[in-house]
Amino acid sequence: MILALAALTFLAAVLDWLAVSRGWKRLELAAKPATMAFLLAVVGAAGGLQSLPLACFGLGIFFSLLGDVFLLVSFVRFSERWFLPGLVAFLLAHVAYIVGLNIPLAEVSPFWMFALALVLALTARRVLQRIVAGLREKGLRRLVRPVVLYGFVITVMLLSALLTLYRAEWSTGAAGLVSLGALLFYVSDLLLAWNKFVRPVKNGRLFNMIAYHLGQFALAAGALLQFGK
Repeated sequence: MILALAALTFLAAVLDWLAVSRGWKRLELAAKPATMAFLLAVVGAAGGLQSLPLACFGLGIFFSLLGDVFLLVSFVRFSERWFLPGLVAFLLAHVAYIVGLNIPLAEVSPFWMFALALVLALTARRVLQRIVAGLREKGLRRLVRPVVLYGFVITVMLLSALLTLYRAEWSTGAAGLVSLGALLFYVSDLLLAWNKFVRPVKNGRLFNMIAYHLGQFALAAGALLQFGK
């Protein structure tokens, strides 16, 4: 059952990548939300969502599914009206992942926490400055604050994931998977924002979706490896 759902999840993702690369909007409208719906089913079937951390990851996948739907509507209708609801949905997804990654709370070396936080903060600041400039150039000043807030939250999510590498209660495999997943998710959002607000990136939407799906798969796999016992 779980293997069948996992296969359907990957198949839906591949179909979505194909749809994005070929411009097949009808297929994308079905495959993109189907991917996250199947992934949610995988997590539910494998872990039962009985533990609080797994429930948080399940909630993160659910909000990601909502975000996918909103952004799809925005893309198909060539309207920015649905972009903000999509942004809010993904922000809630990252909050859910942050909570899941930090249950239970554990002591982490202040050195590693400060070092990672500093590197990520400096990187996020430079990236956000360019994206905000792009927003202002396009007359989308109303999106500046939401985008900056989103940038802060996803950076905290990435930090939370990377810090699992230094937490004794996390297995090496699980920590590696959620760290990779969070990094890919971060890169996918960077590609989306850069392609949309700064300047077009060749095959930007395709690379965005590949990184996004692989990131979500790795986050879910890491969570199941760690908490699905």
